[in-house]
Amino acid sequence: MKIYKQAVSNIENSEKVDDAKLEEIARALGVTKEGIENFSEETVLNIISNTFTSNDSSTINAINVQPNFNPLDKIVELYERLVQAEKDKVAYLERLLNK
Repeated sequence: MKIYKQAVSNIENSEKVDDAKLEEIARALGVTKEGIENFSEETVLNIISNTFTSNDSSTINAINVQPNFNPLDKIVELYERLVQAEKDKVAYLERLLNK
């Protein structure tokens, strides 16, 4: 299924997405519709911070990679970059409208 940027933008800016479209999105993402409806950034960050440890036998330790950064800090940094990109986009569009 092909979807255009404008369609994605319309979905992102919608207050409510109809059930059929939400089912399609969930299927494409490999998640449940309920997972999307109940999504919470706070819950995701809690899961990450409560399950990441460098003292277990996880894959990251099995290959002797010890990150020298806090993954949560990287997530926050990425989020801040995304927010700044959106602010830049809004400023650019406002400049276009004012011309």
